[in-house]
Amino acid sequence: MAPSAIPTTIAGDKPSENPAAATFDAKSAIFNTKGTDMKSMAVGAVKKNGESAVPEIPNFKTKEEEQKYCKEHLACAFRVFAANGFDEGVAGHMSLRDPINPHYFWINPYCMHFEDVTVSDLVCVNENAEVIEGDHAINAAGFSIHSEIHKAHPWINAVCHAHSIAGKAYSVFGKPLPPIMQDSLRFYGTHVVNPDYGGVVLSSEEGKAIAAVLRPQDKVAILQNHGLLSVGETIDEAAYWFLCFDKCCRAQLMIDAAAAGTGNQPREVDHKTAFFTEQRIGTRHRGWLNFQPYYTNMLRKTKGDFLN
Repeated sequence: MAPSAIPTTIAGDKPSENPAAATFDAKSAIFNTKGTDMKSMAVGAVKKNGESAVPEIPNFKTKEEEQKYCKEHLACAFRVFAANGFDEGVAGHMSLRDPINPHYFWINPYCMHFEDVTVSDLVCVNENAEVIEGDHAINAAGFSIHSEIHKAHPWINAVCHAHSIAGKAYSVFGKPLPPIMQDSLRFYGTHVVNPDYGGVVLSSEEGKAIAAVLRPQDKVAILQNHGLLSVGETIDEAAYWFLCFDKCCRAQLMIDAAAAGTGNQPREVDHKTAFFTEQRIGTRHRGWLNFQPYYTNMLRKTKGDFLN
């Protein structure tokens, strides 16, 4: 149950100084998230020998080690998105800021199915669209969107965008998710609607428009008549936010249809409870943690072939 003393804010406009929100220091490693202890919601989280029984964000000895880890998890995210049916021809892209040079980012090759992406297929580009590493072309629209977001928001290390069915269906309404489900409360006050659809992205202006609406606390942007875009400090976090938000969109569409057919209206969760819940299950730690079962499952299913 939510405690009675919780700061009162306008619903949907949670302050960016949220104590459980992540912070970013451009001079430090990418993984510098702070927030609720990940062990606090697990029983038996510490083994008898004192070691953690819960996955923890790793500490890296070198930037090269961190880069390897990040690229492996980015490649896995494409496999997970493919398994969830988020592929749509050549559309869709995910990017990851390079831990060694923060002005570079890694992105998927153009015309390659999400299910086929491996670590060695990833392309590294700079802010001027110059390929630094990789043998493939990249999606021009994807570059226009991702480069502007990475430039505008130093704390955003990962961006995910795909044309998922539920996400693009819900996007046509141009409204945020109401606080009526526990899972959707992960995004209470931490998602935003980009209300202007300017057609197929042909220039950096659309990327700038999306970057402009993203606030420090946001995890997801609903792109009007287009679909979803998620962000995070880690690719694990951003990928999970997308997966979870898309499922929430699917559930919301079902709820709306049921309400229209029966006349019954869903009950919204009150602000204090919604805020409390987001603080517990919507931290950046939780986003990272929730992706780990997807990673280990995909590692087992593919025998790690995406690591090549």
